[in-house]
Amino acid sequence: MTQEQTPTAGTTVVHRRYVPYSHAHYAGNLVDGAYSLGLFGDVATEMCIRTDGDEGLFASYSDVQFRAPVRAGDVVEVTCELVRVGRRSRVMEFEVRVVARGEASAERPGAARMLAEPVVATTATGTVVVPG
Repeated sequence: MTQEQTPTAGTTVVHRRYVPYSHAHYAGNLVDGAYSLGLFGDVATEMCIRTDGDEGLFASYSDVQFRAPVRAGDVVEVTCELVRVGRRSRVMEFEVRVVARGEASAERPGAARMLAEPVVATTATGTVVVPG
């Protein structure tokens, strides 16, 4: 068993993930916004484990912004920063950035490229609760 840390504002968790084509939901291989929210749940869970030794429970979002599309074939980087620590609540800011994009064609069905600058696709602020 590992010793949990004292929850500290500024603590950050980062995940990277390939977006599989099985998650395409709309024309142009677009992925629905719920995909990003699921990723936010994953990084929030790791944050709670790191800081409180418990998975915690997501209580609410106070803000969600869908700013750019996420597509099947993308590689996304998901960040979670702990911004406020209460007795049992943890307020976190989340961001999904597209760092690579699939560029499939008939000649090169697996073509893809790293983006020169990541594209911010989704941002949110959320609150989780942990046991007292």
